[in-house]
Amino acid sequence: MSSSPAYNLLAETLEKQGIQIETVKAHLKQQHIETPSWGYGNSGTRFGVFEQPGAARNAAERLEDAATVHRFTGVAPTVALHIPWDKTDDWEGLKQYAADLSIGIGAINPNVFQDQVYKLGSVCNPSTEIRRLAIDHMLECVDIMKKTRSDLLSLWFADGTNFPGQANFRKRKQWMTEALSEVYDALPDATRMLIEYKFFEPAFYHTDLADWGTAYLMAMKLGTKAQVLVDLGHHPQGTNIEFIVAYLIDEGKLGGFHFNSRKYADDDLTVGSINPQELFLIYTELVAAELDPETETDIAYMIDQSHNLKPKVEASIQSVCNLQKAYAKALLVDREALAAAQDAADLVEAESILQRASETDVNPLLEQVRLEMGRDPHPLTAYRKSGYYEKISKARVGGESQGWA
Repeated sequence: MSSSPAYNLLAETLEKQGIQIETVKAHLKQQHIETPSWGYGNSGTRFGVFEQPGAARNAAERLEDAATVHRFTGVAPTVALHIPWDKTDDWEGLKQYAADLSIGIGAINPNVFQDQVYKLGSVCNPSTEIRRLAIDHMLECVDIMKKTRSDLLSLWFADGTNFPGQANFRKRKQWMTEALSEVYDALPDATRMLIEYKFFEPAFYHTDLADWGTAYLMAMKLGTKAQVLVDLGHHPQGTNIEFIVAYLIDEGKLGGFHFNSRKYADDDLTVGSINPQELFLIYTELVAAELDPETETDIAYMIDQSHNLKPKVEASIQSVCNLQKAYAKALLVDREALAAAQDAADLVEAESILQRASETDVNPLLEQVRLEMGRDPHPLTAYRKSGYYEKISKARVGGESQGWA
């Protein structure tokens, strides 16, 4: 297979730096990014729902869109499900349909925030009956994990308060612990619970799982099958997310990501669209752990975006490609030189090493990797030429809609 002059030049340059291009390509070919089913249907903003032509109307169509993203990128082989939005009476049939589309079912995400009964919270609700309802729903999702062979239960809670004196913080912490403990005990062997956090919204006075520390505390109390999930949009302005990533890796408690991007709050924008340097620095820490033989990692890389303005499949392809680019650049960091600069306290050289990697044009490398994987080197262009969007826009009219809508 012939390669482009741009790729050959990059490969030659990297080899001179002691970076093995074939090793880098092998890592890129093994990259696994999970897309979310809720990214393909008409979904809600804070102000309404803006419907799109061709939006998926049911779980089967969401699988079809996820499979299309994988077909053009080659690195998105699983799709996360949201319950009850993706609920079906035939889980074996849905799992088989995913397999027929050459993808698999990934994380199962319970919904304990949308129903009217959760106005004052779910597992931290002052009502015993409502707490029980939320726990039973999560246990239902554990059962769905068994039926779909999913190994991840991904949990996010909107629980919190809006006013001083509204609730007892310590009681709510105890209720959260009791609920998660019951669900944790029901998890099958070789599965994990990922605990997500968010510092505000819809609760503005306090949130029960407000930051990585509260999520980490819960995961530590529960046991080895519980880990923290980092959502890039769930932090205050200026938070050093790469530090959080490194800290959790060192504690063996980084379980997964919800990749997106934000400017002010939880905007769920296309990953890498606002601050690509932050994404690169996060991946720099992830790759450092991945390449360290003494560090064990099992990190689920998942996208969490509701594309309300961009065409949904296109936006998903764009997000996956941005993650490929960040990963590729992080793989090009000269680790030995960086370690030497750090040991010598050479601040200028250490930063320059990272800058050289982040400023490298990795497009020729990614194009070569895609060709070797039997994919088009330009996923978004190939998708636009495929006619898939025109086909689904004609076929998907009326019918079911995603639960949020």
